[in-house]
Amino acid sequence: MKVPKRLQPLVDDGMVDEVLYQLMSGKEAQVYVVRCGEDLRCAKVFKEAKKRSFKQAVEYQEGRKVRNSRRARAMSKKTRYGQKEQENAWLNAEVDALYRLARAGVRVPEPMGFVDGVLLMEMIADADGKAAPRLDDITLVPEQARDYHHRVIAEIVRMLSVGLIHGDLSEFNVLVEGKGPVIIDLPQAVNAAGNNNAERMLERDVDNMRRYFGKYAPDLLVTDYGKEIWALYESGDLHADSELTGCFEHDTRSADVDELMAVIDSAKEEERERQERMLDDDED
Repeated sequence: MKVPKRLQPLVDDGMVDEVLYQLMSGKEAQVYVVRCGEDLRCAKVFKEAKKRSFKQAVEYQEGRKVRNSRRARAMSKKTRYGQKEQENAWLNAEVDALYRLARAGVRVPEPMGFVDGVLLMEMIADADGKAAPRLDDITLVPEQARDYHHRVIAEIVRMLSVGLIHGDLSEFNVLVEGKGPVIIDLPQAVNAAGNNNAERMLERDVDNMRRYFGKYAPDLLVTDYGKEIWALYESGDLHADSELTGCFEHDTRSADVDELMAVIDSAKEEERERQERMLDDDED
């Protein structure tokens, strides 16, 4: 096929020998199958911000660190330079996450390089060597569903053990190769320690997997791995090989309303005092 404009620099630099065909076009990127020497790989071409339908939600970006203070200030002020840096940070998020997760043993596509908004990575293939299907494209028997569910939960644990949460995990971004599930699409990967939405996003990822696999193995619908995993993480007891039960004992004790109101009143008083200090500083 004709070489897409965004892939031409990789061809010119010898990183890609031939563009074979477009594999998919999604909300954030287009993916092409390319030949690099004797190997088939995927080239993920990220769409420009104005052409993407997946919004850079604040909830995903919270907790992501920017080492350069000038860039951080510009991003917070949303200047033109800041918007450009925000875009670069968003694009680099998946690349950084893939390298980090691959080193941790999480089954994700192995990254091969990132050039001008194009991510070159391993092509995930099925048992016949063709591009692997998504979970949503296959039908499972109960035993398979339980096995794949167990594997995906294990990958979620490995991800969290190095501080990351997928944030948008579903049957649409898990591929099935000959050896089992492979997690893909990580531009919205969440920093678990620095994001106030981390617990909710982890539970949503786990619940999405429970619902999907539960269609084929209904016994999975009564599991509660999300809360169990998060409880282990919060207590510092979560490890890459942590053994899970799928059960979680919920706290059924009644909330102490008086204590809760006291905390709220204290927070309001602190905020009032802070506002008064700011006003005094402005008057000075």
